Amino acid sequence: MTFRLTVLGTATPYPRPGNPCSGYLLRTEDTAVWVDAGPGTLAELQRHHRPDLLDAVWISHTHADHAADLLPYYYALLFAGQQPRAPVPLYGPPGLAARLETFLAGASANPAAAAFVVHELHDGHRAEVGDLTLTSRAVDHGLPAFGLRATHGDAVFAYSGDTGPCPALDDLADGADLFLCEADGTGPHHCSPEDAAAAATGARRLLLTHIGHTLTTTEATARAQAPIARAGETLLISRSGTRKPR
Repeated sequence: MTFRLTVLGTATPYPRPGNPCSGYLLRTEDTAVWVDAGPGTLAELQRHHRPDLLDAVWISHTHADHAADLLPYYYALLFAGQQPRAPVPLYGPPGLAARLETFLAGASANPAAAAFVVHELHDGHRAEVGDLTLTSRAVDHGLPAFGLRATHGDAVFAYSGDTGPCPALDDLADGADLFLCEADGTGPHHCSPEDAAAAATGARRLLLTHIGHTLTTTEATARAQAPIARAGETLLISRSGTRKPR
């Protein structure tokens, strides 16, 4: 069984040349899930998978650098030849559906429902999507926000979303083959590189993402003793070790 993570973008709080905001693609041989939809990630997603054939979209929280590309995705699905077989399952925090409806107001009555079936997350929410199991945990970001633990067979991927240190983050990372953790380093509701490293104690491998503007990638890597996620790279996730495909 093949379980892969493709990094679509890691930038915060706005996209940079060659690096969209937060977005990732989780894939197996049979299933594809878009995790966070920051600005610029829809374009990069198309290099790897047809947007209309996604099995689900999972959104950690409603900040624009993690969710704004849901809007062009709506137009791609309904008005640009990307019509899906059925509305795409969209997993996200409470309030996401209302926010989409507000942005799309005037397109039609209840416009977002034509493209998405929205499932509101809660702490401990579990969803079976194809051959992936997605478990969400509420984390500390000052608004409803979630981290993700995705399993395929015995392989485990964990993603922090945006959060400060908290017990749920440690639980997500524990036993993960790959732990993707933000290291924004600013504010009370984000992780520093050291926080990411501490949360990753129980994980097999830590990969930093969402590096804030106050840090260089060299500094973040040195402080966490862990590599940085790079836009465009794909990694294999397995019990025998997480590695880049040849």
